[in-house]
Amino acid sequence: MEAPPEEENWRDEQQQAAEDSRVFEPEEVECDLKNPELFQYGEETLHAWKEGRLSEDIVAEQRKVEKAELIIFQFPLYWFSVPAIMKGWMDRVLTQGFAFSLEKMYNNGIFKDKKAMLSFTTGATESMFRPDGINGDINVALWPLQNGTLHFCGFQVLAPQIFWGPAHCPAVVRTAMLEEWSVRLKGLLLEKSLTFAPSEWFDLSFEQGFLLRTKVKEEQMSNAYGITTGHHLGKLLPPDNQTKAQLTDE
Repeated sequence: MEAPPEEENWRDEQQQAAEDSRVFEPEEVECDLKNPELFQYGEETLHAWKEGRLSEDIVAEQRKVEKAELIIFQFPLYWFSVPAIMKGWMDRVLTQGFAFSLEKMYNNGIFKDKKAMLSFTTGATESMFRPDGINGDINVALWPLQNGTLHFCGFQVLAPQIFWGPAHCPAVVRTAMLEEWSVRLKGLLLEKSLTFAPSEWFDLSFEQGFLLRTKVKEEQMSNAYGITTGHHLGKLLPPDNQTKAQLTDE
């Protein structure tokens, strides 16, 4: 018995998504590997980028990033993160050397003059992502993506646009969500970025462990809240550290 057309289309889409989300394929790097005895993805893509040996599709996406002033990542929240196809894009396009290095990261990163943000839908309601909700604080869930990926590459990260549980909302509410987003889009470039700990606050060496400087720790002792969601120093998390946008003063 033949599968119905819609099932065949679904299979084709899943196959394409699997191919697009792969982390590494030999054809991504043209010519021989730098070290075939001990394969290290970061090192191989770094050398390939330096020598102009990345595959054409990756280079094309990197050119788009270079030209962009603001990048908006639009997606449905999957398992508290981006879908595999978008994760594959990040893994393949934001390569070492092109997007980051140990000398150029976080607020001193390669893309420090660019802005980026997340815009996503959730399957859960907003209350489920509160600090006392069953899914936990959304600020904690967003830290790896916003700090560990975007800000690590230097992006000024704007507060996310979150569409809470649109599948469970009436049409009038979904329409209001889109109207709110439309209004915000017009003023995005006026918004301040989210707050992250400056790299200068850390001892940036393997010998010192890339740890927060003693002087900074002492200065933070009297604060009731931690520095950021990730750098909480064992204190209360700063409220809405990864979700609230601020407008610049005119």
